[in-house]
Amino acid sequence: MSEAKQIYHVPVLLNESVDGMNIQPGGIYVDATFGGGGHSKEILSRLGSTAHLYSFDQDEDAEKNIVSDSRFTFVRSNFRYLPNFLRYYGVEGVDAILADLGVSSMQIDNPERGFTYKAEGPLDLRLDPEKGVSAAERLLEVTKEELAGMFRENSDEPYAEEIAAAVFKRNRKKDFIKTTIQMKETIEDALSFLPEQERKEAAAKSCRRCFQALRIDVNSEFEVLDRFLGSLPDILAPGGRAAILTFHSGEDRLVKHYFKEGKKDGLYQEISGDVIRPSAEECQRNPRARSTKMRWAVRA
Repeated sequence: MSEAKQIYHVPVLLNESVDGMNIQPGGIYVDATFGGGGHSKEILSRLGSTAHLYSFDQDEDAEKNIVSDSRFTFVRSNFRYLPNFLRYYGVEGVDAILADLGVSSMQIDNPERGFTYKAEGPLDLRLDPEKGVSAAERLLEVTKEELAGMFRENSDEPYAEEIAAAVFKRNRKKDFIKTTIQMKETIEDALSFLPEQERKEAAAKSCRRCFQALRIDVNSEFEVLDRFLGSLPDILAPGGRAAILTFHSGEDRLVKHYFKEGKKDGLYQEISGDVIRPSAEECQRNPRARSTKMRWAVRA
């Protein structure tokens, strides 16, 4: 292992996802979202001496989990650029690729990253803090209608208009939202019209959805996923497999669409019929696993 301090993260559907890659000792494999390194380490444990694993992550914290192994290459990059890097390394066909689209525990649990409404921190939400604009800055760029649309489209928020109106009420007063707690309080204020017995639970759910919607927006997550899914057939070798873990309905719909259309067009010989979900035991051990869905496809 590297000398840098590792950051703990519990990989979701670890055995199911790596089993779905059908690992062979001498193959070429890709972990598109390295994160805490749990999936990559399991893949490496199944590889022979001639195999290789390429792992990608744009988050600088992920580098603290890098393994020291001649069969392993870490690329500090968003997986939207995955095809370019594979060409650079001379890889013409990948035997299997895994993408875990969830935000890792090391990001959620660090208040400085702004991923959680449960702790005070800057409202940032960027997967790479060195690039793009923060969520707080984004709230100053969009119109009220655009913000409501963002909440609806990215997270199916039922109170999108009310919350967007509350944000813009603060903006008009120049009481701009800069922190996670300010965003949480704004959402709670927007839902003050609800009966008291419903309000607390509804606000907690809306906080989760709105933080998710902002994170998706500032990181262009749907655009990145769309580009990745479109490039998958060119990345995979014939018979190569893709396993993708999603954590909300928008991601899952996109993966399902691409796999279904790819099979119809003859790009995939087989796709998963139903989503694969974590067991009740895994969800009990790791509550963040509850929303996970996995789909897989095999290249024709």
